[in-house]
Amino acid sequence: MKRTVAALIVCLLLTTAGTALADTLRIGALFAVTGPASFLGEPEKNTLEMLVKEINSKGGINKNKVELVVYDTQGDATKAKQLVNKLIKNDKVAVIVGPSTTGETMAIIDDVEKAGIPLVSCAAGIKITEPVKKWVFKTPANDHVAGEKILNYMAQQKQKSIALLTVSDGFGSSGREQLKALAAQKGFKIVADEVYGPKDTDMTPQLTKIKGTKPDAIICWGTNPGPAVVTKNMKQLGIKIPLYQSHGVASKKFIELAGADASEGVTLPAGKLAVYDKLKKNDPQYKLLSEYDKAYRKAYGVEASTFGGYAYDAFQLIAEAVRKGGVTPDKIRTGIEQVKKLVAVSGIFTMSEKDHNGLDLSAFVMVRVSKGDWEIAQ
Repeated sequence: MKRTVAALIVCLLLTTAGTALADTLRIGALFAVTGPASFLGEPEKNTLEMLVKEINSKGGINKNKVELVVYDTQGDATKAKQLVNKLIKNDKVAVIVGPSTTGETMAIIDDVEKAGIPLVSCAAGIKITEPVKKWVFKTPANDHVAGEKILNYMAQQKQKSIALLTVSDGFGSSGREQLKALAAQKGFKIVADEVYGPKDTDMTPQLTKIKGTKPDAIICWGTNPGPAVVTKNMKQLGIKIPLYQSHGVASKKFIELAGADASEGVTLPAGKLAVYDKLKKNDPQYKLLSEYDKAYRKAYGVEASTFGGYAYDAFQLIAEAVRKGGVTPDKIRTGIEQVKKLVAVSGIFTMSEKDHNGLDLSAFVMVRVSKGDWEIAQ
């Protein structure tokens, strides 16, 4: 009799433990909260923490409480690799959001693939999801989409010769590769192809060379502070050639770093969040963008950024997957892959077995700096 009671108690304890575990979704996150890429990582961390707090106040996702474990990579790929293994082995997370940059993301892909833990990256490089990896997704639109958006706009402006100025990191190298391929396909002529280092503080030598080639436009591809330096250097050199930047600087931080005067007229592809107040009210993203910005301002005292939106979308994808399936890594992975027409900050996501990014040209609008703010470029 005693043995029977003891066995029942053990079964009850095991069942209870299993239920508790099933009722908790543990999300890991890797963001460049400090360091040169903190303009990416800080709003990503803030956004994810805000969303987790909000969802838990409403009872969780399908009554599953969400636990969040965040580590600061400082934008360092080696540190990201160390921390992803900590999330997987020590923290036992079911899914990971981040990292903030392409280089960091590429460094940890093998780790998540081997462990069978879904990763939703907040970085843009096309090689993150092409070719498709079973466990890897990302929320920023692919860099070739941004590049095509720029070139389509340039064609409308009858600009045909291009000077490239790209940063020599994962994001810049990928962008450079995509721009060169797209330019060849669309009949543009690249008259200069210059590169700068992530820590360079003066690009006047490259810009002087570019000026001599007399391009119709310059495309700079990188993340701050480099593109801001390029913008200031152009102003200092008196270069009047139209300047396009990548979506990697689609936040007010770029205007702040470059200065309103120097950045006036700079054009780039950006998510609709940058100009949501200028969208038509019937735009499918308008309501969500408005609510996100309002919530972020209330929580942190500043406007929401496109980069924080990448983490917002990652959480939405995970939540959608959990609602349809469950909290195990495999069910989350499958659920994300099955997402269709999910209205989000970065665009409207439709994933598939062949597409782990799920965005197209509609994810971007072309924007221009005007008097220290963004306007829709006509």
